Amino acid sequence: MQSILEGINYWAVLVSALSAFLIGGLWYSLLFGKAWMEIHNFTEDELKKSAGRVFGGAFVLAIIISFSLAMFIGPESTGSFGLFAGFMAGAFYVSAALGITYLFERKPLKLFLIDAGYHIVTFTLMGWILGTWS
Repeated sequence: MQSILEGINYWAVLVSALSAFLIGGLWYSLLFGKAWMEIHNFTEDELKKSAGRVFGGAFVLAIIISFSLAMFIGPESTGSFGLFAGFMAGAFYVSAALGITYLFERKPLKLFLIDAGYHIVTFTLMGWILGTWS
């Protein structure tokens, strides 16, 4: 029996993590950037000051997410299973956990929909990439 780490396609993990940046770039700039910034009272200058640390940290975390999702999906997966597993993880693990936190923090529903939507789309695409490229 091979180790689960031996079955991981590290190129797929990298591409999957990079997809989170592609989606995030679109999501938090073109699609929902103004609303997200308004909810947080951020200015573009404030965001630029810490962009390097934020993007660097986000990429490390995206690699961790992609790697663990690859272990969950497994090396014998298909694109359809990866898509399903990614969607389920994004919608029912990540978004539900965010929902609990946002309820206790009294965050607006609009922010939850923006952030949870990002994670659902991201995890779904990551799962599809990992499942297809296993």
